[in-house]
Amino acid sequence: MADGRLGDVVTGLERLLECGPACAGLSEGARIGLVAHPASVDRDLRHSVDRLAGDPRLPLVHLFGPEHGLRGEAQDMEPVDGAVDGETGLPVSSLYGSDAESLRPGRGEIEALDAVVYDLQDIGSRYYTYIYTLAYVMEAARDAGRPVVVLDRPNPIGGRAIEGPVLDPSLKSFVGRYPIPVRHGMTAGELARMFNEAFGIGCDLRVVPMTGWRRAVHFEETGLPWVAPSPNMPTPDTARVYPGGCLIEGTNLSEGRGTTRPFELIGAPWLNGTALASTLTAAGLPGVRFRATVFRPMFHKHGGRTCGGIQVHVTDKDALRPFSVYLAIMQEAMRQDRESFDWRREAYEFETERLAIDLLLGRHDLRPMLEGGASVEELEKTGSEELAAFLELRERFLLYPD
Repeated sequence: MADGRLGDVVTGLERLLECGPACAGLSEGARIGLVAHPASVDRDLRHSVDRLAGDPRLPLVHLFGPEHGLRGEAQDMEPVDGAVDGETGLPVSSLYGSDAESLRPGRGEIEALDAVVYDLQDIGSRYYTYIYTLAYVMEAARDAGRPVVVLDRPNPIGGRAIEGPVLDPSLKSFVGRYPIPVRHGMTAGELARMFNEAFGIGCDLRVVPMTGWRRAVHFEETGLPWVAPSPNMPTPDTARVYPGGCLIEGTNLSEGRGTTRPFELIGAPWLNGTALASTLTAAGLPGVRFRATVFRPMFHKHGGRTCGGIQVHVTDKDALRPFSVYLAIMQEAMRQDRESFDWRREAYEFETERLAIDLLLGRHDLRPMLEGGASVEELEKTGSEELAAFLELRERFLLYPD
């Protein structure tokens, strides 16, 4: 490790617990609501709900669960109902129900609080919905006249590398609300600052930053435990491939849901994994190797059917360019069997009119380019002017050094 030492990182949660309401500019006894999920833990794996529920300085009175639920039991795009938390007896409001309106907290729920505290582990990709849950909470808090406190956590795939096109606003959805690239290289606290100022939310925002985190640090070097922030994010390597792996959701290929290696296993009943691995290996993509395999998803796409395909193995965390890797995977799968390959046609994250792949790619021109056989290099160059503008904007909101 070039920067920092193991165990240096102290999260926003741990800082708030150490120094109390003053860290967030709150008064003693402020009644808070907490947005949390399974990875909202301290370094000793104690959950933020349990830590804050026992802290009289900030009485915890309401809980909010994002996609997959407060305790993380719900699968991909599975609606979650409001409930009562079995551990604390506190009311839980779902921020991921059966329609798009359910993504927003109710104004009355926010008005009953003195502040909303957000403590979700993000994974550094534009598609991952927790950052848009944050944006909706910020909007609701603004309208209710309440502050939002973001307890910052590491970007597990690092804060340096930027990859993929900037979202075209006409393709806005719950997998992309703002013009940011696929791999943005920012923490949730930094994004909150950008959303609030550059993209016009304008709430009373307080970020409790980490100490000890540097942009070059990989998650394994933080001294923090990895807890899956969603059911199909079991390891840091899953997070590393996700900026590309999530693109497979926009196809009829299995992205490995229903297996133990989601987003690393890619396949379909008609694919020849040996040929696919051979072609991709010959492309010489950096930071990654491909292994031919067969697998049988227990649920989701092709559930119960044997799929030929590949496993993506990360060999160099710094060299890996996952968005480009999975563009190449889609291209080769399409070339191998154009009759069987297709884009996902079903509803996706409450969107019924637009193709999932277009929402994920974030530009109108990339899917036609893929279908027309454009090279990965040509695809990577698309949108370079917008990316340069984002990089300049991003500098204003960064909180941590290289």
